[in-house]
Amino acid sequence: MTQKLALVTGAARGIGLATTKLFLQQGWQVAMVDRDADELKLAAEGLDSAQPFFYDISVPEQVSEMVEAVLHHFGRIDAVVNNAGVADFGPIEEADFATWRRVMETNLDGVFLVSQATVQPLKTSKGAIVNIASISGLRASTLRVAYGTSKAGVIHLTKQQAAELGEYGVRANCVCPGPVRTKLAMAVHTPDIIAAYHDAIPLNRYGSEQEIAEVICFLCSDKASYVTGQVIASDGGFDSTGVGLPALRQDC
Repeated sequence: MTQKLALVTGAARGIGLATTKLFLQQGWQVAMVDRDADELKLAAEGLDSAQPFFYDISVPEQVSEMVEAVLHHFGRIDAVVNNAGVADFGPIEEADFATWRRVMETNLDGVFLVSQATVQPLKTSKGAIVNIASISGLRASTLRVAYGTSKAGVIHLTKQQAAELGEYGVRANCVCPGPVRTKLAMAVHTPDIIAAYHDAIPLNRYGSEQEIAEVICFLCSDKASYVTGQVIASDGGFDSTGVGLPALRQDC
């Protein structure tokens, strides 16, 4: 019962899976949460000290069941990584309310629900919350009215959590990834868009899932014991130079 437990949402792929693997390398146990049961089963295969939990974090009843199941299995929660998210990009005038709500339900409501449901075990462990927002929550960009707004909400929610939970020893921080070289991004980004990102990013490249995971795991660790309420852009310097790429605007 002395081994720490991280609950990671959206753990079936991408940043969530990379974070899970890094936690395991650092000696943690991990509760891997995702609503894509088939993908999560594959991702969890061979990962000792990790356990998959198939739940949709946008549904309040499922969140309550998930936290109860995690506590029953592991007996504790030391860190919560709210990574699960969806994206639906398009011109602002074409974003209908159903699309808006679908993005908000997972990206913002889900972060609120999971964080609220885990407050008590986090108070017990004096643990940490790390919410995954986006560079799109820090700076406006094209085609991201629902996505960017949801991530901006996550940023302020993080500050609210830090302000209210600090007296219990619970820390809350937010990571804002910039462009990351995921399979999905590489499949949908045209050569022009990739070149434009490289031009706009001071480090002149996309980030990797592993690089984002390193920041997340640091913020959950004792090395960040006096860090709370912070918003960290892991973006190669993208936020310092602005966003809104011509190659993206041409499709509007």
